Amino acid sequence: MTFLSPRIAFILVLLTSFIWGVEFVLVDLAIDIVPTHTFNEFRFALAAISLLPLLYFSKEKIDPSQIKRIVLAGLFLGLLLFVAFFTQTEGMRYTSVSNAGFITGLGVPFVSFFGFLFFKQKTTLAVWAGISFATIGLYLLTVGDKFVFNKGDALVLVCAVCFAFHILLTGKFVDSMPVIFLSIVQLTAVALYSAIAGALDSNPSFYLPEHEPVAWFDQIMTPIVFFSILIAGVLGTAYAYWAQTVSQTLLAPHKVALIFASEPIFAHISAWIFLDEKLGPLGFIGAGLIILGMIVSEQGDKDHPPKVNVLDQNSSL
Repeated sequence: MTFLSPRIAFILVLLTSFIWGVEFVLVDLAIDIVPTHTFNEFRFALAAISLLPLLYFSKEKIDPSQIKRIVLAGLFLGLLLFVAFFTQTEGMRYTSVSNAGFITGLGVPFVSFFGFLFFKQKTTLAVWAGISFATIGLYLLTVGDKFVFNKGDALVLVCAVCFAFHILLTGKFVDSMPVIFLSIVQLTAVALYSAIAGALDSNPSFYLPEHEPVAWFDQIMTPIVFFSILIAGVLGTAYAYWAQTVSQTLLAPHKVALIFASEPIFAHISAWIFLDEKLGPLGFIGAGLIILGMIVSEQGDKDHPPKVNVLDQNSSL
């Protein structure tokens, strides 16, 4: 029996946001070499395999009568992730990293908006204030006064919508389904969808049309592609979606979304370290507003008081 507190859940999700921010640079470099569907196929297949030992050692109990329901839920959640990651990654080919960061961050207000619109979820004034601070902060951090909407922006907007619905629906499923098995099913589904989409694409599967043809093994073993798949698959996907799923047994969807709003901060830090990108005055103000939004929402939301969740053998920790 393991104890998971809201504070530990917060740390798990924040660490996920950190990993996503850092891997942003790696993925951006990798998709200059390998097609989007191929990258996501290998990334999510590795992620699903990485969770198998955790499933074994956790001794998570799976009710045979639930398997059909779990598989259907995983296939649907996986479809949302497939569309989200494809549109985000493909959108980065046509828009700037800053625009992609801001538009993906729109998933923060989308969670509360869609939760209210489709699931009748009520949120407090403090939550809406936190969302407002985070949204303004995301704008200042990633866009400033140079926002131009293009094809890539439209693709990433689809990504933000899918991420918001994924967070909301994950919150609906985690209370009644085994966490690790559900995560494995949805990650496997993304790999399968990516493989099918890659096979149906008229472009080559393992190299970009503007590049010289190469063998698939040589392409995947290119250092930047190999390490990007390894880090994104094991940490940015397997760990990340396990952490999100188990943390949502304690944290409300809008809180998870607000924590994810810190991702652009970590992305800018990694870009500063590895790509020598500088964060200007507006960026620092934006980062501060994101943190303020997280604190205001966390401290002011009295509808979801802190508690300690006792996870039994059906859970994932």
